[in-house]
Amino acid sequence: MNPVAVHRVSFECVSRFSLIHRESVEGFSGRRIVNSRGRKWPPTRRLHAVTASLITSADSFEVGRLIGSYGFMNVTSYSGLQSGSEFDYTSDDIGRLKAQDIGEGGVKIRLYEGRISQGPFRGVPVIFKVYPGKRAGGTEADMMAANELNAHSFLQSQENLPSNLLMLVGGFETQFGEQWLAFRDGGKDSAADYARNASEKTSRARSQGAWNPYEKEQMIKRRRKFVIKILQGAMKGLAFMHENDRLHQSLGPSSIVLNTPAEREAMYLIPRLRDLAFSVDIRPSCLEEGATSGALSEQLWRRATASGAFTVFEKRAFGIADDIYEAGLLLAYLAFVPFCEAGVMDSLSLQRLLENTFRLDIEAVREYCLADERLEDAVKFLDLGDRAGWELLQAMLNADHRKRPMAEAVLSHRFLNGVVN
Repeated sequence: MNPVAVHRVSFECVSRFSLIHRESVEGFSGRRIVNSRGRKWPPTRRLHAVTASLITSADSFEVGRLIGSYGFMNVTSYSGLQSGSEFDYTSDDIGRLKAQDIGEGGVKIRLYEGRISQGPFRGVPVIFKVYPGKRAGGTEADMMAANELNAHSFLQSQENLPSNLLMLVGGFETQFGEQWLAFRDGGKDSAADYARNASEKTSRARSQGAWNPYEKEQMIKRRRKFVIKILQGAMKGLAFMHENDRLHQSLGPSSIVLNTPAEREAMYLIPRLRDLAFSVDIRPSCLEEGATSGALSEQLWRRATASGAFTVFEKRAFGIADDIYEAGLLLAYLAFVPFCEAGVMDSLSLQRLLENTFRLDIEAVREYCLADERLEDAVKFLDLGDRAGWELLQAMLNADHRKRPMAEAVLSHRFLNGVVN
């Protein structure tokens, strides 16, 4: 399992309801949520219904094999922008570009296969996400687990829930203090896994000598459709979160799970967002003065202040724009890595190319890539629709957060709608 590149955390407004049970819970709590015809439940009642339906007994699950583990990345300090001839930033750039020192955090996550063993959902496959206890992960692990639980429960209580969010079905705490969150099995491959495998397939095909032009053309077409489908699903999930006043704050290729990694099965592909441990509640009541000082969201609001966002609505707008920036990096990653040979481009080198070398001048990035034949297929992909991909990338990675599009606008952009046949 690839590491999840996450570099900010949040824990806002979760004290109103705690879903992590510190005492043993007997029996099975797998009741369905049923609305009467024509009846709409109040948001609070819907939330209570969702939380009541979560399975909170360890006896209701069976745990299978370990399928992976990963660590989180977090901000270790806020160093400001680098100076020197290579980094000729103006004062207006402060806060607009990301300039954190990133280090690996102490929280290590384990993933297990499993299934529900009791009740009406018996036999349903699940994936367990295991947070270490305080002894191994400190208080941060508990905060992350609680935040992820609360974020999923809140979102699952909203109307018109899309299929592009991984579904939480329950959780429990062990005697050692580990928090086990159970999610409906939406697939074991992430977008990062897919991109890496696609890149390796490209390398193998080229290493075999002459590549049949027709076969290459068909493969490129399938790959383009698959990547667009991933981006569409990710943005639908993100748009739903923003519509309901939640930030993701850890969006990347490893935070998107795929129900199939096969490009020939693109029509059946359902990308789902996961890893909501760092989700931020941006409802006005949670952004009032004094409510944004939690340790897990400190870096987000520090950057917001550095960008001139002081009021509740300015901070909300900054947070949404910050998610869009990460979605822009996701677009760049999926436009390059699957279309290049293994080792030519990775997430870190791509981000450095965009941010440090060319300071988010996407036209300059394109000119640079045109000169490298190894990047030819990626350039052609972004060139579709009269350079529609580059246009969208420039908008999402705009150095001024105020000029970035909303998630709905990204979804309706022509690059994600019709340029790929």
